[in-house]
Amino acid sequence: MRLLVTAPDWLAGLLLLLLVLAAIEDGWRLRISDWISGLVAIGAFAALVLDGPVSGLWQNFLLFAAVLAVGTFMFGRGWMGGGDIKLLAASSLWFDLSDGWKAMVAIAIAGGIETLVIMAVRRLPWPDGARTKALLLKRRGPIPYGIAIALGVALMGWWLRVWNSPFIHF
Repeated sequence: MRLLVTAPDWLAGLLLLLLVLAAIEDGWRLRISDWISGLVAIGAFAALVLDGPVSGLWQNFLLFAAVLAVGTFMFGRGWMGGGDIKLLAASSLWFDLSDGWKAMVAIAIAGGIETLVIMAVRRLPWPDGARTKALLLKRRGPIPYGIAIALGVALMGWWLRVWNSPFIHF
């Protein structure tokens, strides 16, 4: 079910706000609070309640389970952080299978671009205290993938909501 399309504007705006908070926190502290991921998941369930019973909801749960399973494997290998996995899994609840893979591609592209930008920014000369205050600037430090997750989900949500608008017909 396309929860992000059918959700009221205020709920989609709340999701966007939570994604921005996750991106800021991950860029600053290299952590994503559990309460942010929890509220993203709760928002998906709120969208479901507001939309009513749906037969295709199994797709959202299957995508969630697949993202969580692959993410747990990646976390175990040290390839991604636990907060990133939780945010990614919670965000996947908002998409069905047909849109979920597109969201994952958008997140991967955003992650690649983010990595290149961060690598370039880390090479710039920064004041002495800047690298200790914003962990994003730490040379050879981890990449805060929560930024890419937030950007990919937000762009995919914008795409789905704009192109599924009753005011746009092609």
